[in-house]
Amino acid sequence: MVDSLTKRRLSAAALDALVRRALGVPLAAHVELTDGMFNTAYRLTAADGRETVLKVAPPPGVPLLTYERDLMRTEALAFELMAAHGLPVPEVLLHEDDFLLMTALRGEPWSAARPRLTDAEHGALRRELGTIVRELHTIRGDVFGYVQGPNAATWREAFTGMVDAVLADADRFGVELPDVRPAVAARGHLLDEVTEPVLVHFDLWEANVFLADGHVEGIIDPERAMFGDPLAEIATVALFTDLDDDYKAGYGIEGFTAAEETRIALYRAYLCLVMIVEGVPRGYAGEEREAHVRFFREKLAEYLEL
Repeated sequence: MVDSLTKRRLSAAALDALVRRALGVPLAAHVELTDGMFNTAYRLTAADGRETVLKVAPPPGVPLLTYERDLMRTEALAFELMAAHGLPVPEVLLHEDDFLLMTALRGEPWSAARPRLTDAEHGALRRELGTIVRELHTIRGDVFGYVQGPNAATWREAFTGMVDAVLADADRFGVELPDVRPAVAARGHLLDEVTEPVLVHFDLWEANVFLADGHVEGIIDPERAMFGDPLAEIATVALFTDLDDDYKAGYGIEGFTAAEETRIALYRAYLCLVMIVEGVPRGYAGEEREAHVRFFREKLAEYLEL
């Protein structure tokens, strides 16, 4: 269980009141889902047997990274857009500033199922995921960047603003980082190749992909979603590893140019920055956390050639 200072628990009475308001029936049972690392989540069973998942935003006043503000709104919008394009996502039943109630998926996270999958089954699922993400990237936005900001009229400006924001967060929380701005600026002209803001989930590691009956049942947790370069998806769809041929085949690509490889490295570096900084306001500590931070710092230096 990963606990965080951003998690806000609700009483059984509060959960019951919310289910009555959203579904019109009492709450029969509830259990906290402990895999998530930011919001609190509950699996709720209503008196009529309907099963839902509730996400609860952090308590007011808890320190957050700049991009983490209003994430519930971003997630609800991403689900709405993805559902409109026929993508496999839960149905949103209730969305308010602090709550997001959605239908529960019946399968299990890919990360949990992985030890039981053969290589052939895993490869077929990766091809299926690639096809799904290709459709995801047909969704267009009006501006580049996060819905809640920072955003801008160009991808270079938006991405630079995202990097600046997490560096400012590092200063605010007393996290020492190498000076990455020169490396990002030196590669900034490559970001100008991106001229259309497409929806990027940006958290598509296997824990956020549910499987059922040998197929991808649904995609969850698009709270980090942004509008930008579709190549940014690779930072999490191939988390700290090379992109596999099965995913490429499903998505419909064979490889990348040198410029595209550099852009992918920028997005991986940005993810490293976020993961280094976020642990401080969340209160993560201990040897495992220290080992993770060392790893993220090593990868950051690798991606930016520091």
